[in-house]
Amino acid sequence: MSTAPDSAVHAYIDAHRSAFLADLVEWLRIPSVSADPDRADDVLGSARWLAAKLAETGFPTAEVWESDGLPAVFAEWPSGDPQAPTVLVYGHHDVQPAAREDGWDTDPFEPHTADGRIYARGAADDKGQVLFHTLGLRAHLAATGRTAPAVNLKLLIEGEEESGSPNFLTLIRKHADRLACDAVIVSDTGMWSEDTPTVCTGMRGLADCQVDLYGPDQDIHSGSFGGAVPNPATEAARLVAALHDGDRRVAIPGFYDGAVQLTARERELFAALPFEESRWLSTAKSHGALGEADHTTLERIWARPTAEVNGIYGGYQGPGGKTIVPASAHLKLSFRLVAGQDAGAVQQLVTDWVAARLPDGIRHEVTFWGTTRPCLTPLDHPALQSVVRSMGRAFQQEILFTREGGSGPAADLQDVLGVPVLFLGISVPSDGWHSVNEKVELDLLFKGVETAAYLWGDLAENWRPASADVTG
Repeated sequence: MSTAPDSAVHAYIDAHRSAFLADLVEWLRIPSVSADPDRADDVLGSARWLAAKLAETGFPTAEVWESDGLPAVFAEWPSGDPQAPTVLVYGHHDVQPAAREDGWDTDPFEPHTADGRIYARGAADDKGQVLFHTLGLRAHLAATGRTAPAVNLKLLIEGEEESGSPNFLTLIRKHADRLACDAVIVSDTGMWSEDTPTVCTGMRGLADCQVDLYGPDQDIHSGSFGGAVPNPATEAARLVAALHDGDRRVAIPGFYDGAVQLTARERELFAALPFEESRWLSTAKSHGALGEADHTTLERIWARPTAEVNGIYGGYQGPGGKTIVPASAHLKLSFRLVAGQDAGAVQQLVTDWVAARLPDGIRHEVTFWGTTRPCLTPLDHPALQSVVRSMGRAFQQEILFTREGGSGPAADLQDVLGVPVLFLGISVPSDGWHSVNEKVELDLLFKGVETAAYLWGDLAENWRPASADVTG
């Protein structure tokens, strides 16, 4: 039997609830702050703690993987069924810096339980969302009578996500054979709200750069030379002004080539979310919504490519006036990308566009800092449907859909492993990721446990990827 009966899952979770929370509290006490070199031993201690807990859960393989930076954890538990899909769960065990003096009500590394919540750094981001898979898996086994998961299950729990994953791509390339799978489940994400459970279907990619413009070899007198030589600050302003057209679309030729368009069904599902633009604007500390014509705010931040000016500077910055033609001016630009866009191609398009718009006498450099590719899973993908059904069973209500406007390491897994990326998270905006008094809602945490208990059986029964076909 692969599918776990609801009553048996509930009974197992209820019987082991206290022990699970004790484990989580113990893990949260480890200050695994990857950004702080003085905490490197704590990050290693966190990895060792998790590897031991996964071995205790039953994983026959549970290893700490060294990297060029801080360690990750890998675990594997084969199904024994040659037709079972192979699923890799991704999360991270490192956390953001935190100290009581930052404004926390309690010690961020001494978990505090109150009002159905655990307050601690990492409670939601991401230790709670990693650990719920251990109890969910045990509930799956107990409720089905299996001795191994219904899928071939692997876990990769990173140790540097909160520091920008500087060594992650190298790590997964090195271990690509052992990480081979049919789908990745990312449990480092959230839902729309406590009352509106959702599944994320994609994240935008990113390409960002600096544009340096150089004119005269030094600042020169604007009365003697102004209007007769090119001004780098003026040319920087011209570039910014030309970045968008009248409909606020990115005006760089070829920028939208290949971009996957929203379907009518996706637009309907976005519109079904209880979105209050005024509340969103308040959160953004902004006084108005503005963006690409003919698209809603949610469509703009989740599913449309963008170009933003992150910084513009050059020339005199002090009090009063200084009548010069400055020697240089600088722009910092970022481009959010959607599925179908090629980050390398966008880099070249931007580089060519800048060069074509500058006059003689202006030297320039365009420096990109790397790229993150976008990822998107179609709504009708059978693995995504398994996630949705499993969440629906746990929450006992309709599951809606979101996307993420930002970027993350999920796209690296998609690119290296060549498989779809799915998102399973139960955190909500009020959990306060990266902020003071981070917390996790215990009711939602156990909904995550329950979802995981149903998911592996649903995937095994309803999805047979090509790699699991024993005939070839």
